[in-house]
Amino acid sequence: RALDADRAALPYDIDGVVYKVDRLDWQRRLGTVSRAPRWAVAFKFAPEQAQTVIQAIDIQVGRVGTLTPVAKLAPVTVGGVVVQNATLHNEDEIARKDVRVGDTVIVQRAGDVIPQIVGVVAEHRPEDSEPYVFPDRCPVCGSHAVREINPKTGEPEVARRCTGGLICAAQAMERLRHFAARDALDIEGLGWKTVEAFWADGLLHSPADIFRLTDRKADIIGREGWGETSVNNLLDSIEQRRTVGLDRFLYGLGIRHVGETNARLLAREFGTVEALVEALTGDRDAARERLLHVDGIGEVLADAVLEFFAEPHNRAALDDLLRYVAPSPLAAPAATSPLSGKTVVFTGGLDTMTRAEAKARAEALGAKVAGSVSRATDFVIAGADAGSKLNKARDAGVTILDEAQWLEMAGGA
Repeated sequence: RALDADRAALPYDIDGVVYKVDRLDWQRRLGTVSRAPRWAVAFKFAPEQAQTVIQAIDIQVGRVGTLTPVAKLAPVTVGGVVVQNATLHNEDEIARKDVRVGDTVIVQRAGDVIPQIVGVVAEHRPEDSEPYVFPDRCPVCGSHAVREINPKTGEPEVARRCTGGLICAAQAMERLRHFAARDALDIEGLGWKTVEAFWADGLLHSPADIFRLTDRKADIIGREGWGETSVNNLLDSIEQRRTVGLDRFLYGLGIRHVGETNARLLAREFGTVEALVEALTGDRDAARERLLHVDGIGEVLADAVLEFFAEPHNRAALDDLLRYVAPSPLAAPAATSPLSGKTVVFTGGLDTMTRAEAKARAEALGAKVAGSVSRATDFVIAGADAGSKLNKARDAGVTILDEAQWLEMAGGA
C-alpha cells in the first residue's frame, strides 16, 4: 500500500510488487515451473480505467484455427497509453457481458499491459443496437467454424475453430509466425508484419521456405524497409537457426496442446527427432501407450501429438523442414550424476519434499521421470503408503530405493 501510494512520485513506471522468498536454499528447493519461479509471486496494482465506444468487432484467426473476437475502439488514453483494440476472448464472453457494436464500455489495461473490456455502460446504449451474432464460418477462408465437444465433459468447448486447416491462409501465416517466434526458433526480424508481407508475395508458405530465403536475397532487398543491412541481419539469423534444440523445434511446429514444457517432455523421452518420428508413425496403439507412460502427458496431449504426425501434409512439411534444420538432443543437466540417463518412478509420499520437488530434483540430475513402471525403469523411489507401482517394481526386478537412499543419491535434502 505504501508503494502504491508513492507510485506517482517514482522516476519510473511500476505496475506492482514482487514478493520473494529470501532464503536461497528454500528458493532452490521450491524450484521453478516452465515460465516462473515458485519462490516469487507478483501483486498487481489496480488498473486505471476509462470509457470509450466500440466501433466494430473483428474476428482474428489463430494458428490452430481459433476465432478470437477483437473490439475496435474509439482511441482512448488508459494509464498513459492510447488503446484502440481489446480482446473479447470468445463468443460466450460476448454473450455474458452483452457487448454490442456502438456500446460505450469501460476499458482497463490488465496488469497495466493488456487492454480489456470490464463492462458495458448500459444507459449509453443506442436504441437501435442489436446483440452481436458470432460467425459460424471462418472470415478468412470461408470454412465452417465449429465448437468441438469436450470428450470429458460432453459440453461444447469455449473456442470456435475454423475447420479449414492447411487451406486457411490465416492459420498458415500464424503458424509461420509461431515457428519463428522467440520461444521457438527465435529468428530475429521475422515478425508478424514481415511474415504477412512475404506470404502475400509468395516468398513464404511453409516453415522450410524460411530457410530457402537465404537463396532469395535479391527478392527481398529493395522492398520497403529492407536495405542491405536489414536483409543481411535476417539471413544471418536464419543461418544461425539451422541447428536448434529439439524441444524448441517441437514447440515451433505448433502442435496443438504442445507448449514449451510438453515439448521438453517429448524431447527428453525420444532424444532425437528421428526416434520420435519412428515411434509416432508406427503402430498407433504402441505409440499412444508410450506417450501415456511419460509423466506429464495425458490422453488429450497424446492424441493431439499422434494426430499431428498421422496427417500426411504435416509429415511432408516436417520432412521438407528437416532438409534445412538439424534439431539437437537436449543436453543432460548433470552428466556426472548417478541418476544421469536413468528412468525413475516415484510412488507414495515423501517426508522431506513434495512429489513435484522430487521430480524437479531428479530431472535436474539428468534423470527421466516416468509415470509408470516398465522394463525401461531403472529405479523406483518408494515413500510412505506406496501402492501398486511398488508391487510391479518387485515383480519386474527393478531396483527399489527408500527415501533415505533417494536423498543420498540426490545429494541430500
